[in-house]
Amino acid sequence: MQGALTRYRIIAWIVGVFLVVLVLVGMPLKYLGDNDTVVAVIGPLHGFLYMIYLLLTFDLSRRARWPFSRMIIVMLAGTIPFFSFWAERSVTRRWVPNTELAGAR
Repeated sequence: MQGALTRYRIIAWIVGVFLVVLVLVGMPLKYLGDNDTVVAVIGPLHGFLYMIYLLLTFDLSRRARWPFSRMIIVMLAGTIPFFSFWAERSVTRRWVPNTELAGAR
């Protein structure tokens, strides 16, 4: 399960960063600056990476035997800015013993 957790953590951060850039940089540039370059590049990348995020979240949820509702909430985290960071931290704290987290800091 450690490999599934690591894969999930990496993709959660990548999807989160892309979404934050899309919302906080791309959208203002598109609607206030009439420049859709960032949205045109980051938007499809975020969409593609979000599909990978869904697959890796599903993989982790099956290995960890999450309830269906928890899996759906974590999957939706990739659609709300900053929420994927919170979900990643919540998942990590729940499944990794505190001693391992202290050693990783």
